[in-house]
Amino acid sequence: MLYTEILNNNRDFLALYRKGKFTASKNIVIYVRKNNLPFNRLGITAGKKIGNAVHRNRAKRIIRQAYRENELAMPLGIDIVIVARSSVCSAKSTELSGYLKKYGIPEINRLLFGLS
Repeated sequence: MLYTEILNNNRDFLALYRKGKFTASKNIVIYVRKNNLPFNRLGITAGKKIGNAVHRNRAKRIIRQAYRENELAMPLGIDIVIVARSSVCSAKSTELSGYLKKYGIPEINRLLFGLS
């Protein structure tokens, strides 16, 4: 990923859950917060409610690919945590990518910067 690093510190995840803003769809929940860095940090979670390890890894793979396809349209300097919901396993990465492009990124801009 070009402008993105991995978010893997539990403290950062918890700060996003507590102080970040979120938007939800039927497949994913996106938590965002400004980080004042020249790059984005991405975290992906898939809980045990998603299913067994095969389903959780598929969900993370689909989300990672959808993010990768839309990374250049994302604003810089934000922390993002994408939480998988159980319906994401039956979705295709193109469907999730289309959602991010059409609804996810504009919603992130609206939440953080007041842009529409």
